[in-house]
Amino acid sequence: MSQSLKHLVLDSATDYLYIGIFEEDKPLREYYELGHNDHSVKLMDELTKLFDALNMKVTDLASIIVGNGPGSYTGVRIGVVVAKMLAWTKDVPLYTVSSLALMASGHTGKVLAWIDARRNHAFLGLFEVSETSMKALDKEQYTHLDTYKDTVAFDKETTSGKPNIKKLFNSNLLTHATHIHAVAPVYLRQTEAERNLNDK
Repeated sequence: MSQSLKHLVLDSATDYLYIGIFEEDKPLREYYELGHNDHSVKLMDELTKLFDALNMKVTDLASIIVGNGPGSYTGVRIGVVVAKMLAWTKDVPLYTVSSLALMASGHTGKVLAWIDARRNHAFLGLFEVSETSMKALDKEQYTHLDTYKDTVAFDKETTSGKPNIKKLFNSNLLTHATHIHAVAPVYLRQTEAERNLNDK
């Protein structure tokens, strides 16, 4: 990312809603709070508060970075839809990043980040995270949690964590969305509607 440029980071895929505005990799304002099935209500309200506090507009941004899952079906969609809308209408470059990577970035070591998917299954990713950067060690997947834990070595596991954007900027985990309308949430498993359709 270029120096002195401002970036917006959004993630609504987990129980925590994250919104951050950065200059380079330095946070200007951040919001990170546990939600109560109200991300759709909170996101735009808190986003507006952050912009107002900084006297900024969306057009002041050099990029928008959105966590595109995996995670809650509804939650992921909220953040992705808002990010796409802002990027498209205001002509701001859009980048996607794994919500698991965002979660893991707040820790250090060999980090197993996972999101409960019920029945002892999880959406999970394994990352090597230093004080300044990070990288993925395995492909993200939807799998049996205990079985996966038995097959890999890790220093810590986490189901939450305030993102450390500097580490992501120093990684290869950001993907430029050259076709904004083609950006879609990553679910790692079929939705109920897709399963029902396939069963017909």
